[in-house]
Amino acid sequence: MLEISLLKILKETFGYTSFRFEQQKIIHSLIEGKDSLAIMPTGGGKSLCYQIPALYLDGVALVISPLISLMQDQVMNLKETGVEAVFLNSSLSYEATRKAKEKILKGKVKLVYVSPEGILSPHLSDFFDQVKISLIAIDEAHCVSQWGHEFRKDYTRLGELKNRFPGVATIALTATADAKTRDDISNQLMLNAPNIFVSSFDRPNIKYMIHDRTDEMKQLNDFIKTYHANDTGIVYCLSRDKVERVAQSLKKLGYPAVPYHAGLSKELRTKNQELFNQEERIIVVATIAFGMGIDRPDVRFVAHLDLPKSIESYYQETGRAGRDGKPSTAWMIYGLQDVVKLSQMIETTDADENYKKVARHKLDSMLGLCEAAACRRNYLLQYFGERGEEFCSYCDSCLEPPILWDATTDAQKIMSTIYRTQQVYGAGHIIDVIRGTRNAKMTERKHDELSVFGIGKDHPKEHWNIILRQLLNLNYIAIKSWEYRSLGLTSKALEILTGGKKLQLRKQEIAFTKKTKKETLKTKESQHDRQDLFGALKSLRNSLAKDKGLPSYIVFNDKSLHDMCQLMPRSESEFLLVHGVGQNKLENYGSAFLKVIQDFQH
Repeated sequence: MLEISLLKILKETFGYTSFRFEQQKIIHSLIEGKDSLAIMPTGGGKSLCYQIPALYLDGVALVISPLISLMQDQVMNLKETGVEAVFLNSSLSYEATRKAKEKILKGKVKLVYVSPEGILSPHLSDFFDQVKISLIAIDEAHCVSQWGHEFRKDYTRLGELKNRFPGVATIALTATADAKTRDDISNQLMLNAPNIFVSSFDRPNIKYMIHDRTDEMKQLNDFIKTYHANDTGIVYCLSRDKVERVAQSLKKLGYPAVPYHAGLSKELRTKNQELFNQEERIIVVATIAFGMGIDRPDVRFVAHLDLPKSIESYYQETGRAGRDGKPSTAWMIYGLQDVVKLSQMIETTDADENYKKVARHKLDSMLGLCEAAACRRNYLLQYFGERGEEFCSYCDSCLEPPILWDATTDAQKIMSTIYRTQQVYGAGHIIDVIRGTRNAKMTERKHDELSVFGIGKDHPKEHWNIILRQLLNLNYIAIKSWEYRSLGLTSKALEILTGGKKLQLRKQEIAFTKKTKKETLKTKESQHDRQDLFGALKSLRNSLAKDKGLPSYIVFNDKSLHDMCQLMPRSESEFLLVHGVGQNKLENYGSAFLKVIQDFQH
């Protein structure tokens, strides 16, 4: 009986015919009143895991969400499916807040979205004492963990909710958490012997590409022009200044690009967020401030112009591409300065040594992914404790296997230069010595008289930068002073210097080629033959969304439109078979879309 009721809610409300990943087990766990921790990939349907129990159970579900934009998006989506939901946050006026609370007290609301800061404030927690709470859902739960990559202070206090609402089942949800982070989330939230559900971390539709940085704007332009000329994408940068510069450069190159970072005015951030939600083709250049609120399914690429500080960050950010399951790309470039900058951020923070140790390990793992000669997807999956195929056939390492070369002699040259300059100089000076660059500082320090001066003049600066970075990543050299960024040798260096070990490194090359015939055919096959009908349905969707002030994908996403083209429904009962069509969407949009389909058939 329970199963029938849940499937009925799934189809009639949300328009889906079957559960995905561990959804069904998670829903059962919550309905049985058990605490749960759910790790599911971005786009895997985490929301349904608490929305369906919220509709099934008596009372109101509390959803703790980190961003106002994410709350608004979720509530808009639910209302379109006929579910009454509200959010309580600082964006509401006094009167709007009063009306929302009134609806909650009258039992007209099934889900309430609040921020961590909001639910912990006395006036809201006192208000919810008057309400029957069916469950508590904590989204983006990696923010709870001290090991997590999106640390937010009030998340660490959410364990207090267990005392405030005793006996209420809690579910924590995130896309990324290794074993240590999962334990930390459970402990901090005071979950009671939680059922832990870990779905596959594999996103088979995402193609991973990582390159050495040479000329970042040329590389970015070549990448977009070659693979995603007319697509929506996100470009991540580490600093606000760089976000502004890159967005401006993309505009000059003819791309519809907008910046997004915390330093912009609230009005401009809101405007650019709305453009991202509503425009068919747009590129947002952003810091990670633009992240957790993203629910757009047709982002075709995510590009990183700076190295993320952990694999968790990388996975979370790249996971915003291809939520609809269609082919998408995660592309990144990085360089020596990224390694130095992120390492310096770790070492100069006020955090304790235990935190720094974990942060160093996470950065080392991220660098390992970049330098890996084997399948990138398999490396990612293994990091999260999952076994993948040795070759995925859909990352740059598998499609174009890297060339390994014997770098022993060049590594010895760098190490000897570091040693003979007393291990007190940074990368720039070391490379100048190796390449035999004559300047005032070189003469003053008498480094132009050293035996190592000019021993690498036959290679460009970029060559030595790459080797230096890889030696840093492999812990043969280390940064001794963060004030001067001086380099020193580690104990491991001796095995290379003495010739006791050969050093094989990945040959770094930047090469952009046209799509292969196979890739082009694959892309064509993924497009539906009835492009005219798809275009007409898309125009109707966009027009309806504009009239209602909604992002177009909330009316219907592309997957639903493709399904209409495939099924060609002729009646309301057939229209209900379309992916994502529930009873409410049938009533709101069915006749308009059926008319377009009928006109096409005639």
